[in-house]
Amino acid sequence: MLEGTKEKIEKLQEMVDKANRIVFFGGAGVSTESGIPDFRSVDGLYHQKYDYPPETILSHSFFVSKTDEFYKFYYDKIMLKGAEPNKAHKKLAELEEAGKLTAVVTQNIDGLHQKAGSKNVYELHGSVLRNYCERCGEFYDGDFIMEKKAEWEANGSKLDEATPICPKCGGRIKPDVVLYEEGLDNMVISGAVEHISKADLLIIGGTSLVVYPAAGLVDYFRGENLVLINKSSTTRDGRADLVIADAIGEVLDAIHV
Repeated sequence: MLEGTKEKIEKLQEMVDKANRIVFFGGAGVSTESGIPDFRSVDGLYHQKYDYPPETILSHSFFVSKTDEFYKFYYDKIMLKGAEPNKAHKKLAELEEAGKLTAVVTQNIDGLHQKAGSKNVYELHGSVLRNYCERCGEFYDGDFIMEKKAEWEANGSKLDEATPICPKCGGRIKPDVVLYEEGLDNMVISGAVEHISKADLLIIGGTSLVVYPAAGLVDYFRGENLVLINKSSTTRDGRADLVIADAIGEVLDAIHV
């Protein structure tokens, strides 16, 4: 824990104790402590080399035109086995159970908040745990995709066998994640905005706040205290009542519910 963090955690504790409607808005930094790489850090996906830039691969047009290439990357860097909730996920679930936290708004697609026990989660960018056949609409969970990944790897990772096909109708299966060039779900946005606008404490963690329109949702906050927990600075630091530049798992774990 960095010097000065302990004093800031004490201030955060005071805010949490006083608040009745806490909302947490999180990004990739929340899950990096669970071993899931983010996109924009020094070791993130944007700094790794592939045949195409990750931003291109994770676009709607690329999925449609080069589906096997999409899944090659998706299996390798998105569908990661064995990730478990970390201290941040668990503490947020505790705060919700205690009646202090009303919602988690997340840009992550890994489902770790729910796995930790959080109930009211708004997944702005969807989830890898939900997948649908584009032809018949049949639902497939994350385990189904992991099985397809294992089959693909067992076949020598042949590119032309990467795309999962619906056993029911033979259609192409698409992850229920928001790709570049796709819009966010209106119901998810409206729910997130409602909770943020009614919150008396908004904790933003593990996000650089550069991905829009998701980052713009924090502008709906009109409550008493805005807290930013992120290892690097953000464009909203100047507006925050408290900024903690430390590991989010360690910071939240120190909070008493």
